[in-house]
Amino acid sequence: MNKKRVLYEAREYRDIRELVKDTVRRFPKNIAFIVKEKRDGEVHYQNITYQQLQEDINKLGTAFMELGLHGKRIAIIANNRYEWCLAYLATLCGVGIVVPLDKSLPFGEIEGLLQRSYANAVVFENKYSETMEKIKANGTTDLEYYICMDEPNKEGVLSFADLLKTGEELLEKGDTRFEQTTIDPESMNIILFTSGTTSASKAVMLSQKNIVSNIHALNSIIEIYPTDRNLAFLPLHHTFGSTGLLFFISNGVSNVFCDGLKYIQKNLQEYHVTIFVCVPLLLEAMNKKILKEIDKQGKTKLIKIATKVSNFLLKFKIDIRRKLFKDIITNLGGLRMAVSGAAAIDKTVVENFTNFGIETVQGYGLTETSPVITAENDENIRYGSVGFPLKNVEIQIFEPNEEGIGEVIAKGPNVMLGYFENEEATKEVLVDGWFHTGDLGYIDSDGFLFITGRKKNVIVMKNGKNIYPEELEVLIAKLPYVAENMVFGIPTKDDDLDLAAKIVYSKEYVEETFEEISKEELQQKIWQDIKQINKTMPPYKYIREIIITDEPMIKTTTQKVKRFEEIKKILEEK
Repeated sequence: MNKKRVLYEAREYRDIRELVKDTVRRFPKNIAFIVKEKRDGEVHYQNITYQQLQEDINKLGTAFMELGLHGKRIAIIANNRYEWCLAYLATLCGVGIVVPLDKSLPFGEIEGLLQRSYANAVVFENKYSETMEKIKANGTTDLEYYICMDEPNKEGVLSFADLLKTGEELLEKGDTRFEQTTIDPESMNIILFTSGTTSASKAVMLSQKNIVSNIHALNSIIEIYPTDRNLAFLPLHHTFGSTGLLFFISNGVSNVFCDGLKYIQKNLQEYHVTIFVCVPLLLEAMNKKILKEIDKQGKTKLIKIATKVSNFLLKFKIDIRRKLFKDIITNLGGLRMAVSGAAAIDKTVVENFTNFGIETVQGYGLTETSPVITAENDENIRYGSVGFPLKNVEIQIFEPNEEGIGEVIAKGPNVMLGYFENEEATKEVLVDGWFHTGDLGYIDSDGFLFITGRKKNVIVMKNGKNIYPEELEVLIAKLPYVAENMVFGIPTKDDDLDLAAKIVYSKEYVEETFEEISKEELQQKIWQDIKQINKTMPPYKYIREIIITDEPMIKTTTQKVKRFEEIKKILEEK
């Protein structure tokens, strides 16, 4: 029996232009973006209000129209920055189709995706100037315009700043083409490539209806305030990052940009960030760092007692967590909410953050679902789950086994239009309106979804037993020195599989905790800990081999381990 959900009133939008205009109407003077610049050896901060954002969108959109880009395809490739957001919003608010590209791709893949998307213009930062010069020289794409976000240093490259000036001049002369253009919310407006090589990645076609329906549903379950400040950490070319940004814009939130993985804590403090959307790996690393600092100060026992007291008081609706754990919260810039998605997270991490007074919720979704399918909110949390279906989404477990585990399938207005120029792949995943996610899971009696692993990651043993590697990876991740890990099947002589674990340890933690430990001694220490985990498992789930290293694994830009590339590398090195 599904629990009654706590839902908030939420606006519905026809398209993204309406969403932006509504936010500008309600919060014109709110700071939409804080842009940090280094000039003359000094750091400067520029505050861009929502009113200014609207004006900049109109300027750039009008300039794009003047270039003849109406109805055309505009690709964007850069780090997260204001110009990225502006190019994205201007394209969607009346110009044409946006094609966000992964900033970490090598030359060949960038060229390949520009070809496959038939992009007519590309907006990029200086870092990609040489790449664009090569692509231009090759003449293999449909690109008509190359637009640099920074001062262009190559001939035939347009300046982003000059386009804004052109747009401003046209608007002053009464040009209304951009603002009056008609948007079809149900047609393809976004082409997003899934992770993979050029040949393997699929081009997901999303409409504005897909996106705004998801934002409406998110606003129904998560309460965000116009006083909040969001650290835009996740790559914006990823739908978790870009839909998330639009979700925050719809609430008049201030958005700031992260300086990089190493600077997260510094940026949290620098900008007094209240909301942080990230992947589990980061929250798990932050949790380990907090616990280590508590232990270092000899306060572990004290924190445990304080947690028991505050949790007892919570039963009587007396919440003293943020006062009691003020030092921890201050160290994180005043964080009030952490949102985790893209993979399963250790439930003890969620418990710890929640105990400290930082609301920690999980969501689940895919690029093909714009992206969120299920999520938690502060009134509906079940540790270990990825929440319940959004108000306009249905989920089912397809062909469940005797344990109730099967493939998660979803239906709703957020489900993609299909894969661009790939009807065969579309038919494989879209069946009678249901999207087949490729993820395995089960739904409990209260309607909460639990993900057990990827269908393609399941390790099938000779005796027919199915092993979900993610289940074991969560346990290994709890070991304090583990930075990341991967469980996989390794072939044996009798044509079966043994379970193996590749463990990346934190060099910093090991050096600080174990004085002058050799790699052999560390291997023994880790092996003993793995044996303890084995004792909690049936024999067929025993890990029988470990590989240890301090070298990070091959990952996507959203910090997911590229499992099959890693396994291939391991087997080649054996």
